Amino acid sequence: MDSHNATIVGKENVDNGEFIILGHVKNAGPDNNSSENASNNQEIALTQKFFKEIASKMPNIDQIHITGTGQSQEQFIKFLADTPQYKNAISSETTSNKMSDENLVAYITEHFN
Repeated sequence: MDSHNATIVGKENVDNGEFIILGHVKNAGPDNNSSENASNNQEIALTQKFFKEIASKMPNIDQIHITGTGQSQEQFIKFLADTPQYKNAISSETTSNKMSDENLVAYITEHFN
């Protein structure tokens, strides 16, 4: 995950199965606004929408591991902690370079085994 793209990896079936790509979510970022305040407000709203889209692809989780670049992981973990459905989920994070879908699935599989 970074501030513009997220790849969601999860199990085929909630309780068992192999890890697979559940989806991709994109955040285009704010438009060109004439005012810095309007741009900041739009960026905050788009980030919340981005996080909600990611969360919609993982409705039943009790553990989550977030990897990627930048501060997006920390912001997303805070978003989850503030969301009643996810507040009890155990979260962890690592910083890493962008990975291919195949490498990400292998990384997550190894992390949870």
